[in-house]
Amino acid sequence: MGRTVRDGRCTCLIEYAALPSQARFHRSQARFKGFSGPIGSGKSRALCQEAIKLSYLNPGRTGLVGAPTYPMLRDTTQATLLEVLESNSIPYELNKSENVLVLKDTRSRILFRSLEEYERLRGTNLAWFGVDELTYTSEEAWVRLEGRLRDPLARRLCGFAVWTPKGHDWVYRRFIEKPVEGYEAVVARPMENRHLLEKIPDFYERLRHSYDERFYRQEVLGEYLSMHEGRVYHAFERAVHVRELEADARQPLMWALDFNVDPMCSVIAQREGETVQVLDEIVLSRSSTWEAYEEFANRYPPTKAGLRVYADASGRHAQTGGGTDLEILRKCLARGGYSRVDYRIPRRNPAVRDRVALVNARLRNAAGEIRLYVSPKCRELIRDFEEVTYKPGSSLIDKDRDPRRTHLADALGYLLWQEFGEPRGPVGEQGRSLLG
Repeated sequence: MGRTVRDGRCTCLIEYAALPSQARFHRSQARFKGFSGPIGSGKSRALCQEAIKLSYLNPGRTGLVGAPTYPMLRDTTQATLLEVLESNSIPYELNKSENVLVLKDTRSRILFRSLEEYERLRGTNLAWFGVDELTYTSEEAWVRLEGRLRDPLARRLCGFAVWTPKGHDWVYRRFIEKPVEGYEAVVARPMENRHLLEKIPDFYERLRHSYDERFYRQEVLGEYLSMHEGRVYHAFERAVHVRELEADARQPLMWALDFNVDPMCSVIAQREGETVQVLDEIVLSRSSTWEAYEEFANRYPPTKAGLRVYADASGRHAQTGGGTDLEILRKCLARGGYSRVDYRIPRRNPAVRDRVALVNARLRNAAGEIRLYVSPKCRELIRDFEEVTYKPGSSLIDKDRDPRRTHLADALGYLLWQEFGEPRGPVGEQGRSLLG
């Protein structure tokens, strides 16, 4: 660790015990190179080390570090880069208003940019660019950056990226399946990160209990799978998950709603330890929040054990008449004598991908554990589990094929997310919680 100047050129030695896959990535001389790895493989660290290296190889020139969204850019990518600079006493200036960093040694500039609005990437010539979590970025954004890699004074032109596999997407096709000329990808082995295991020995074992089998193979083993083909809730098996269930008067009821006029859907469940039992469902055509409450109250009068309410975050502002859905629900329950009500409704919904992964993990995780059962009375929920599919060639859930589908599974997903999916304890590489 230290800096030297020879023949007007500054050299910086950084303390960095690169893992084998990281070292191969840094050694690659490809014009466009990638680092594909599972969670915990040190991808963001490799990206930041490569950005600093290229800033020193291209003194006085401009590079760009990008991420799919601004929160990810700020909280993960930029934070990691600043940590590396500070831990190695590398002097820099950060203009927060313009999101530009200047290395004092070389006067090289690093632009920090979100890639959500890729049309704004036109303009300045770049000596290099690096993208974090490329599989969550559009191919159009990457192509725009390629077009900006044209600084005539650069000593080493390079575009690079790191990512977690996400099926047979454009990144897979461009870097892995049939690499474009000038492209090279390093694929990290699973559980290679000894630094992580020294600090958290049970890191990967915990994920076996938090992820379903397919998600575990993608996120932890780094495999390229067709994750978005066929059934969305692939872990559901009627013979395994459907059983006769009875409410326990000692436990609070859990009522989860998907606010929708047609149909208005909700599920009623209870939790026993780590296991959730879905006892009943309410499906009303061309209905309102008030009518959904009436049906619930007819079936489940107030009890001493209390009630927990879960819902889509849009219930805070979506209106089906007479105020927001949440306001209507609060008034109905108060007038109906439900005095012990715990509202567990988020300010914003989780990503659909994360919510679906959590439902599948509760149905059956990679360790083979089953922590979700459904009563045969829940006919529409069972149909959701068996019939909801992805649109062909897409990661989007097909909501057009049958307008009645997805609502019950969505409602249950909101409940499970509030119970098991909110950030708790250590988080993964992208700053996301470890589900469960």
